[in-house]
Amino acid sequence: MKNQKNVVLITGATSGMGKETALLLAQNGYTVYAGARSQESGRELEQAADNLGVSLNSIILDVCDNESINKAIETIQQQAGRIDGLINNAGFGLVATVEDGTDEEFMKQFDVNVFGVFRMCRAVLPVMRAQKSGVIINVSSFLGEMGLPLLTHYNASKYAVEGITESLRYEVAPFGIRVNSVLPGLFKTNFVNKGLVVNESTMAENSPYKKLVSHFVPIVAEKINEGPSPVAVANAVKSVLENDNALISTPVGVEAETFLPMAKQMIAEDFEQKVKETFTL
Repeated sequence: MKNQKNVVLITGATSGMGKETALLLAQNGYTVYAGARSQESGRELEQAADNLGVSLNSIILDVCDNESINKAIETIQQQAGRIDGLINNAGFGLVATVEDGTDEEFMKQFDVNVFGVFRMCRAVLPVMRAQKSGVIINVSSFLGEMGLPLLTHYNASKYAVEGITESLRYEVAPFGIRVNSVLPGLFKTNFVNKGLVVNESTMAENSPYKKLVSHFVPIVAEKINEGPSPVAVANAVKSVLENDNALISTPVGVEAETFLPMAKQMIAEDFEQKVKETFTL
């Protein structure tokens, strides 16, 4: 996708990686529709863009609500006449053991992270197919290709996103549509405060998993709170958008760039041991 006047829709665009991506693309000439779940957060994003001397369009969008999705797609078509890029960025992480995770919790995890991707792709594909062009980028995670404790539900959802990416590519390639994923490591975002949902039983003082929780959760929180700027993820998304020969899955950040090549090179048991050593599990 070479023309930088293309129309791009980003889900979950009001904070973290989504916000940085929306602002970067707006600064580079894209017509950006930034998905927001509230008018207030949308206005804040528009103000942030205005402060940079550029403009973008916030649009109410809930990836768990088909009516919201269809209305957003219809609005973009009416205003811009096309949709050249879809960036599936909306998501959150559940911190819970498998033993403690409730039906409500893990259904919500998949509703946003996986079914939301399905809903968005289903809604935008007829538009792209009619255009005979389009790019879909799924913002996954390095945890879409490796496991970590207490994040099993999140891991599973991101593994699913990788499966969607790899399979959908075959279906839509004949229509000139490209599908890729970006797999970030741990970056300095609001993910700890806004992007994580915690199971109370897992975090309880009397939990049989207390030793693991008290050791591992602070490690992950510190890596996020003290991590690098998510601008690197935004740059990766822009690069994938503009490169027709981009990798199917692009790792971004220390964890992704360290562990994912390692996972491909080592047998599973050796890789698991390396992860245990790194995180002192």
